[in-house]
Amino acid sequence: MWSELSTKHLLALRAVAEEGTFGRAAERLGFTQSAISQQVATLESMVGHSLFDRRSGPSRPQLTPAGTLLLEHATTLLDAVEEAERSLDRFSRGVSGRLVIGTFQSISARVLPAALRQLYEEAPGIEVSLVDEEQQHDFGQAALLRGDIDLSFAIGEVSDGLDSIYLGADPHVAIVAADCPPGPVVLESLSGSPLVGQPADDSCGLIVDRQLERLGLTPHYSFRSHDNGAVQAMVGAGMGVALMPLLSVNTNDTRTSIRTTDPVLDPRQLSIVWSRGRTPSPLAKRFAAIVASVCAELLAQLELPDVTA
Repeated sequence: MWSELSTKHLLALRAVAEEGTFGRAAERLGFTQSAISQQVATLESMVGHSLFDRRSGPSRPQLTPAGTLLLEHATTLLDAVEEAERSLDRFSRGVSGRLVIGTFQSISARVLPAALRQLYEEAPGIEVSLVDEEQQHDFGQAALLRGDIDLSFAIGEVSDGLDSIYLGADPHVAIVAADCPPGPVVLESLSGSPLVGQPADDSCGLIVDRQLERLGLTPHYSFRSHDNGAVQAMVGAGMGVALMPLLSVNTNDTRTSIRTTDPVLDPRQLSIVWSRGRTPSPLAKRFAAIVASVCAELLAQLELPDVTA
C-alpha cells in the first residue's frame, strides 16, 4: 500500500503534529476535520503503525515513536516537493537553468555582450556556455539534434529539422587601407589584386568567393585567417583588400577604412536556430527573443555615414 502514498497524507501528518489538533490542521489545509482524520487513518493503515496517541478530552494528540520517525521522513519529502515546485516555477519563468549556445566570432563580439547582459539582469542565477564554430566538427544541426547545444547562430539557409528566428541581414563591405582614395570599391578592379579574407572552408569566406565567381572574378588571396581581427590588421598593413560582413569589422580601427562595393554584394543572412525535435526551455526562448531585439537594434545602428562613403 506504500505505492498509494500521497503528499496529502504526509501534509495531514505534519499539520496535525504542528497545529496540535485535527481541527486546526483541517483549517490550515482547507479540509474538514473528518477528512484530515480519514487521511491520517489511511496513512496509519498504509504504514501499519499508529502515528498518534489520541486521548479523550482536551489533550493534544501526541506522536507515537513510529509517528515521530515517519514525520522526519515526511518533512524531508515535503521539503523536496516544495523545492521542486519553486525550481519548476523559476524554470517556467525563464530565470533559471543552463544554456549551451553555438556561436561564431562576430556574434560573440558584437551581439552576445548586450544579449547576455540583459539575460543575466533578468536571471542572474543562470549558467551560459559558448561553443565556437571552430570548436566543433559538425557545427549546427547535428549538434542541435544530439542535444549538445541548445541554440545556435546560423548563416544563410536554415537546414531541415530546425526552427529559427530570422535576425537580419548583415551587409558585406570592403575594408581598405586608411590612405586609399575615397569612394566605393569597384569589384572588377580587384581582379588579379591580392585579397585578404577568411579561409575557403569558412562559411563567410565561401559566401564571398561564390559571389565573386558569379561576377566572373577569380579571387587571389595573399592571406586567409579565421581571426577577423587578423584579417583587418593585414589590410591595415597593406596586404590587400578584404570583403567582410560588417558585424565582423572593427569600425574603430584607424588603420583601415570601410567602403561599399560596386556592385553591392548580397548581405549575410543571420538566424538563431534550435532543433525542431527538442522542446526549447523557457530560458532558451527568452534568450532567442532578446537576441532578436539586440540584432535588430545593432543592424540598424550599422547604417553609418562612413559605411556608404
